Amino acid sequence: MINFSLSDEQKQMQQLARQFTRDVIVPQAAAFDRSEAFPKEIVAQVHDLGLLNAIIPESCSGLGLGMLDEVILGEEFAYGCMGIYTILMASDLGTTPIILAGTEEQKKRFLSPLLKGPNLAAFALSEPDNGSDAAAMKTRASFDGDDVILNGNKMWITNGGLADITVVFASFDPDLKHKGVLAVVVEKDAPGFSHQKIHGKMGQRASWTAELIFDNVRVPKANILGEVGEGFKIAMKTLDKTRVPVAAGSVGLARRALDESNKYASERLAFGKPINQIQSIQIKLAEMKMGIETARWQTFYAAWLVDNGMPHTEASAIAKCYASDMAFNAANEAIQVHGGYGYVNEYPVEKLLRDVKLNQIYEGTNEIQRLVIARSVIYSL
Repeated sequence: MINFSLSDEQKQMQQLARQFTRDVIVPQAAAFDRSEAFPKEIVAQVHDLGLLNAIIPESCSGLGLGMLDEVILGEEFAYGCMGIYTILMASDLGTTPIILAGTEEQKKRFLSPLLKGPNLAAFALSEPDNGSDAAAMKTRASFDGDDVILNGNKMWITNGGLADITVVFASFDPDLKHKGVLAVVVEKDAPGFSHQKIHGKMGQRASWTAELIFDNVRVPKANILGEVGEGFKIAMKTLDKTRVPVAAGSVGLARRALDESNKYASERLAFGKPINQIQSIQIKLAEMKMGIETARWQTFYAAWLVDNGMPHTEASAIAKCYASDMAFNAANEAIQVHGGYGYVNEYPVEKLLRDVKLNQIYEGTNEIQRLVIARSVIYSL
């Protein structure tokens, strides 16, 4: 039987995240957007709540939250600031390959220390010259005795350089293409590992984004996840899961767009009455609401599939693609509802539009998601 209710524990967790977002994130979001500063104190407070790196398994002393738990939290945090939520989400992205492919020894060695403080993980796949074509990566891995030596650059890496551990994907044999890729964990203080922060982003400015530079970075072979040659498969399995939290963030941002629009429309007068009494405005609010509810249930469905160990590639792609497109449209309509005021940063809706654009790009562009969905249709015959 289908059950649409959350457990008492999930409701309590949702309320905790919602209250924290309203009390801490919402009041500070605009300042971090303007300054592009990393919200170190907020990350520390999320850690104090016990909600940072909350997907780390219980065997490593973590909460071991499931995907549905993760998306419940994600919607709430993203309501306050998609950029700040991306920091938290990207840390889960960085730990996911270790959870999926690491040995028990590797999980304890890499994941347990993250829980001792407001520590972060990162996921390094994209490069300056390729993103969606991940199999064409130019970062190289070579072998020397018991070590792997890395050379190359990674681009657009959230938490890059700040993270205590980074899962790096590199090619050890370009002729093998995707079968010649390995996944290896690189620790923050590895000699030859450096980074350069990326400035001038359109949105999500609170999120730290960097280029990573590997100059003869030497790490033990014991840091390789899975078998040599399984790196690309590990990356794809990771993204199949982590597209679901992107969808959740999109739902949270769209919900904020609706709330801001509804509030403004109840206060703004035109032709002697609040504009929420004008049918064209009511239609915009209704469209936002329909999109939010539809996207949330698709996101919950994808999360349920993940938690039950069922195939979820198609459902995750639909959730990510639909929710981020919906949220972009909701933010755009929120600006329209606000009129000229929506175009300036006196109100938060212009930031929502700038922030959510990235949701249509990272974790695989929405064009790629449509190809994934199309292939599932074509090959289901």
